[in-house]
Amino acid sequence: MKYFIFVLIAFNHFSTYSQGDRVDRHFSEVDSLYREDQFYIGVGVNFLLDRPVGVRQSGFSGGLHFGFIRDMPLNKRRNLAIGIGLGLSFNTYTQNVFIDEDSNGETIFEVIDRNENFNENRFRTHLVELPFQVRWRSSSIGDDSSFWRIYSGVNFGYIYNFRSIFSQNGISIEQNDVEDLNRFRTFFYFSFGKSKINFFFKYSLNPIFDGKLQNTKEDLGIEEIKAGIVFYIL
Repeated sequence: MKYFIFVLIAFNHFSTYSQGDRVDRHFSEVDSLYREDQFYIGVGVNFLLDRPVGVRQSGFSGGLHFGFIRDMPLNKRRNLAIGIGLGLSFNTYTQNVFIDEDSNGETIFEVIDRNENFNENRFRTHLVELPFQVRWRSSSIGDDSSFWRIYSGVNFGYIYNFRSIFSQNGISIEQNDVEDLNRFRTFFYFSFGKSKINFFFKYSLNPIFDGKLQNTKEDLGIEEIKAGIVFYIL
């Protein structure tokens, strides 16, 4: 809920600022320095791919990401640019992979049987991200924000906080330090749309885990794709 409130406050503040700023730029000499520096806020759904046999998602898995991107135009019209940014990403994944550790402190992964009842099983990730984008837009100097955008590139991320939670019959097991977790993440990113509201897709280029399932010895792996709506705020 606190993330949702942050989104509403930020969107209202920067939208108001943007409108006044663009009116001033339309009638000033600063137009020759037109760029699409942007704050962004995205919400979406997370899907787990390349899953071992028996691994499934259950319930809702979602995410929130936000940050700032610096726009560096490449042509005279200034509608083709490179964007480099910094942001944060918060994600939750509800699924049936039980994460624990053995007596030696080593991480173990097990698939929870479909017929076994449990109250909760999920893990969450908090990342710092570095977006790198090639950006095209149909705008020209002095336009308002109602134009088409296509942004594509790579997001480099690092998981600075991980937490898995399993709850069954009043017993709760949590894990924060998972040695087989790929903390360095790389995503292909693509977004398109018009005005402030755009659709985005993020596809992971490396798996979340490097470990093996305890009961089948199969590589756990698991890649992900995220899809949703992103708001670009000038």
